[in-house]
Amino acid sequence: MGVLIDEKDLRKLIVIGDRILIKPKTPQSKTKSGLYLPPGVNENEKVQIGYVLKVGPGYPIPSITDTDEPWKNRSEEPKYVPLQPREGDQAVYLQNSAIEVEFNREKLMVVPQSAILLLLRDDGLFE
Repeated sequence: MGVLIDEKDLRKLIVIGDRILIKPKTPQSKTKSGLYLPPGVNENEKVQIGYVLKVGPGYPIPSITDTDEPWKNRSEEPKYVPLQPREGDQAVYLQNSAIEVEFNREKLMVVPQSAILLLLRDDGLFE
């Protein structure tokens, strides 16, 4: 079971915190020996592979206030520790930590950074 979002524009989605939006890679329908697999077999795997579509800002850092130095410029903008994944990376992640979202009739996963096991970063991956 997942969440259904009717919006058509992916740019309007904002990923929050340490979460990553991943498009799962289409599973193989055949084994190496040539046997066809029934639908849904790969969905029960503990580890999945997908493409990173959007990345959240990261882990928030609490702001440090210097009340004894009034001459310093104060910024109320939150600061974040950035996440490792980048858009376009291929990610290996734990399926049980992912939340399924249906966006524009396409199955996407929202995964926390802690559930990502490996990243494959290839600059020419989508070319």
